Amino acid sequence: MRTLVHLSDIHFGRVNETIIAPLIRTINDIKPDVVAVSGDLTQRARSHQFKAARAFLDALPGPQIIVPGNHDIPLHNVFVRFAQPLQKYRRYITDELRPFYADGEIAVLGVNTARSLTIKGGRINKTQVAWLREKFCGFDSEVIKVVVTHHPFDLPEGHDERDIVGRARMAIRELSGCGADLFLSGHLHISHTGHMAKRYRFGGRSSLVVQAGTAASTRGRGEVNSFNVIRIAHPDITIERLVWQPAQTGFVASVTDRFRRSSAGWSRL
Repeated sequence: MRTLVHLSDIHFGRVNETIIAPLIRTINDIKPDVVAVSGDLTQRARSHQFKAARAFLDALPGPQIIVPGNHDIPLHNVFVRFAQPLQKYRRYITDELRPFYADGEIAVLGVNTARSLTIKGGRINKTQVAWLREKFCGFDSEVIKVVVTHHPFDLPEGHDERDIVGRARMAIRELSGCGADLFLSGHLHISHTGHMAKRYRFGGRSSLVVQAGTAASTRGRGEVNSFNVIRIAHPDITIERLVWQPAQTGFVASVTDRFRRSSAGWSRL
């Protein structure tokens, strides 16, 4: 079995400071095999915010798969936004924009969907998809393949379709032959777990989508702060949401979803 901790939208510069220490303690107590952070480590891509994010990441276990979000690209400095959009991210967080981890049970890839040309939206391109195929197609079918992005490939009902990452349909089509089992994302500050069979029907695959809420930001958009714990034991995946409880000054288990993979794809148990 492998355990992943999935965090997103921490937004240093706009965090609830009382959450940070309990969040670090809880994640270390879980002892995950991988920590995945799906973007927006900062609020406005300023140096002191990246330094705070770096200190936070240093307090967590590894290996870590980290991708930037749209808030990690400078907004108001137009020159830097277009000429050096991820300069500070690469200096303080990681110079690796295609992070990858694999063992005998899981393969986890991070893809940068943040773009200078959009303020909020994101995009995946053919070069990135080709790299995903190159990595994934070499693994046995029993290895659970995970993609980490900031922008989501699917949405819960009632949300703006424009929030889906650009060229998502192309990516899912190209990945249908040997592609991902699990897509981890953030961006919306809401929690959601489901499968993408309704939106995408390519090659009989039924990938799962897991959306993380904001781990520490004060911009909760109606949800309490939370993160996901994902336990993978082929052919089963269990996704548990841990939510912040101020009265207990800690994160406690809230919702648990279980899925099993068969020849027909993933189904909820």
